[in-house]
Amino acid sequence: MAWIWLFIAGLLEIAWALGLKYSEGFTKLWPSVFTAIGMILSYVALSQAMKTLPVGTAYPIWTGIGAVGTAIFGIILFNEPRTVMKIISVVFIAAGIVGLKMSGD
Repeated sequence: MAWIWLFIAGLLEIAWALGLKYSEGFTKLWPSVFTAIGMILSYVALSQAMKTLPVGTAYPIWTGIGAVGTAIFGIILFNEPRTVMKIISVVFIAAGIVGLKMSGD
């Protein structure tokens, strides 16, 4: 169950990171509200995962899911640059997430 909580926390991190863009510096009410709710729920889900997962595994995977997802959605939603270096970097982050998951924790 901890891994499910961690995956949910990572998805919520993507949601609130994208929400920051839509809130335009917390100047738009509803995007700001949804961003704040996403932040809180992401932290709650992460804390549930950390009840049984080591912090050295859970936290990097949480941030990695957020980083990879946010980079991908930035390219898709906001037409951010699709450079070779960016794609290679995202692949390395994803490989690190897989490596941590497979580390046996």
